[in-house]
Amino acid sequence: MRRELVGFATAGLVAYGADLALFLWLRGPAGLDPIAAKAISFLAGCTVAYLGNALGTYRRRTVGLREFTVFFAVNLAGAAVQLLCLGVSHYGLGFTSARADTVSGLGVGMVLATCLRFWGTRTMVFRSAAGARGTRTTWTG
Repeated sequence: MRRELVGFATAGLVAYGADLALFLWLRGPAGLDPIAAKAISFLAGCTVAYLGNALGTYRRRTVGLREFTVFFAVNLAGAAVQLLCLGVSHYGLGFTSARADTVSGLGVGMVLATCLRFWGTRTMVFRSAAGARGTRTTWTG
């Protein structure tokens, strides 16, 4: 399980870097509006994370459209968790400072979303790969 967590975290950090770099380039030199830039960079980040997990963490020899689709859906759910944390904090609880938004969206929201993404990736996307190695695919490992 330790190797799996390290691989998942590494793929996630590389994907985050790709998402951030592409977003900044699309917003700056490319001149795209923020929503289009974020949509494109999110898709690129998901693709980088999927390939990192498929080829690295879960050591798949091939990548599949079904797995990518489920992986993308899990990542959308993670993004929704982050937005929900931010919305509840900002609009529901009235914590409207930039610091509160950062803590709720990028702190609490990111932690909860990462847990959801790890669980979803492990149990719904790559469950057959883990089962083929004889490891359990439940959240507790």
